[in-house]
Amino acid sequence: MNKKTTDTSAAGAATDAKSGLSRRHVLKGAAALGGLAGSGAVTGFPTIWAQNPITLRQFGTGVSNLNAIAEKCKADLGITLQMTALDSDAVSQRVVTQANSFDIADIEYWICKKVFAAGTLQPMDVKKIKYYDDIVPIFTTGKLTPESKIAQGTAPSTVGFVEGPESKTFAKAPTQWMTLIPTIYNADTLGIRPDLVGRPIKNWKDILDPAFKGKTSILNIPSIGIMDAAMICESAGVIKYGDKGNMTKAEIDTTIDFLIKTKKAGQFRAFWKTFDESVNLMASGEVVIQSMWSPAVAAVRSKGIPCVYQPLEEGYRAWGGGLGIAKHLKGAQLDAAYEYINWYLSGWVGAYLNRQGYYSAVLSTAEKNMTPEEWGFWMLGQPAKTDILSPEGKVMYTAGAVRDGGSFKERMGAVACWNSVMDEDRYMVRRWNEFIAA
Repeated sequence: MNKKTTDTSAAGAATDAKSGLSRRHVLKGAAALGGLAGSGAVTGFPTIWAQNPITLRQFGTGVSNLNAIAEKCKADLGITLQMTALDSDAVSQRVVTQANSFDIADIEYWICKKVFAAGTLQPMDVKKIKYYDDIVPIFTTGKLTPESKIAQGTAPSTVGFVEGPESKTFAKAPTQWMTLIPTIYNADTLGIRPDLVGRPIKNWKDILDPAFKGKTSILNIPSIGIMDAAMICESAGVIKYGDKGNMTKAEIDTTIDFLIKTKKAGQFRAFWKTFDESVNLMASGEVVIQSMWSPAVAAVRSKGIPCVYQPLEEGYRAWGGGLGIAKHLKGAQLDAAYEYINWYLSGWVGAYLNRQGYYSAVLSTAEKNMTPEEWGFWMLGQPAKTDILSPEGKVMYTAGAVRDGGSFKERMGAVACWNSVMDEDRYMVRRWNEFIAA
């Protein structure tokens, strides 16, 4: 691997009583003396944290609460991560109702809109984030390029900042204080079994084709599922929304009524909540077209079963996530949390996520932890020059393959809406539950 090591220490101000040196000073000195070239590790951290063992309790969805990240964090930093994977609804509830049960919340931005006002997370000082200036501008200005339009829904930039260190109100422009430090995001679409659908798939409405009756699925997470439903309904000409990410009650009713009618007609096979459910439905052939996440498509492929993350003419439904720090963290634990977040952005994790089909928030450091062939395939949309391996070393794509949807700019430049929390969220959830129960 073409790995480049970087000092990722945060601006922790903890002082060693005997020496009078700040932890940041000690770590920088250790890194400078550690002979970093080509090691891929952040030298100096394990010794410091081994002397003051730190455990951080992290929870979030299974998308990014991965054992490999915890193991690498322990090896590089000496910090123990206790990870718990939950579904999105359980994540939202825990942030609000169990404030002392976690240290790090690994959550999506639409969840942040739901929970940040509860005051259980503390705003984070961007001056302590080493790679802040390198974060993809989707998370700061809201635009991939200066010419880009901000997509509908809860764009991460709209809930990414607050006015001050004690504020719970989202700022309209970037400030010194972030709600979450962005880590992961993607442009989602429908997954298909090309060997079983029997024809080209070009639009979101194709999930409604009578030929696929009883062989389709959408995900049963209301705030996300409603966005997929909106893409389907608008594609099919059922309704034209003012803003798919912030529907009126009338728009919600039209959408849910259509879903109930479609369900009663037998179009859907199932409604999944977890990654594994979506993989099993597709791998078994019970479902041939459905809402999917990129690594779920990869997991089906790893079984030797054809599966495509299908680009669609109407564009993608996007989501983004980040790391938040619990309000109760202070002292050495708070220092460790910043160290961990800076390490997360320093490249190894970014490359790991990119190899799963996600995107990392700091692309420049991820690129240094990937081979030119990997970067060309995953990020530039180039045909694979060699076999492309998963993070576990399994062949995901053979030489010559091209990534579904093309390059990073092609995919993230075609986002139609972000996962969202609407003003009428409670009404939407109530109506969604009626649909699931129908």
